[in-house]
Amino acid sequence: MELREAIALIRHPYPGGTWADLGCGSGLFTFALANLLPPESTIYAIDHKPVRLEPLHNPHHIHIIPKQLDFQQEALPARDFRGILLANSLHYVKDKNGLIRQLARHITHDAQFVIVEYETGNANTWVPYPIRYADLQHLMKDNGFGNSHYLGDRPSVFGAAKMYAALFSRM
Repeated sequence: MELREAIALIRHPYPGGTWADLGCGSGLFTFALANLLPPESTIYAIDHKPVRLEPLHNPHHIHIIPKQLDFQQEALPARDFRGILLANSLHYVKDKNGLIRQLARHITHDAQFVIVEYETGNANTWVPYPIRYADLQHLMKDNGFGNSHYLGDRPSVFGAAKMYAALFSRM
């Protein structure tokens, strides 16, 4: 996927402030978010492996802080996040309820979750704990994030299941 495609998938008018990209990998969605946030925002790019971000377009000069930690086991490096991005990382989490409850302790009341996943229920090596959009809506609503907005989808290069993006916030 190219940066412009990632931007198009999660396009939305996001609030500025401090965000976290959990499971950032090479940073494709970190930079997609950076293209959508207002100037003077910050993104913590977090991954369990050493973070090596590809240098991609960052027109607003968003401050990106790479941080190696296991977001399932360790506390996030800050509090009062305005948003959390989980792009192709939630499907690695078995206890999704526990994770959302844990993350909710690190966000502002008006914070948003942006989640990118695959529309499939079939687990495989690369998507061990998949979650369909309808199931994700229930998960998020059960954890106090009942306001959902489907941002879009695109075909997956890895099979029949499409990739979707959704935004969740408190009601």
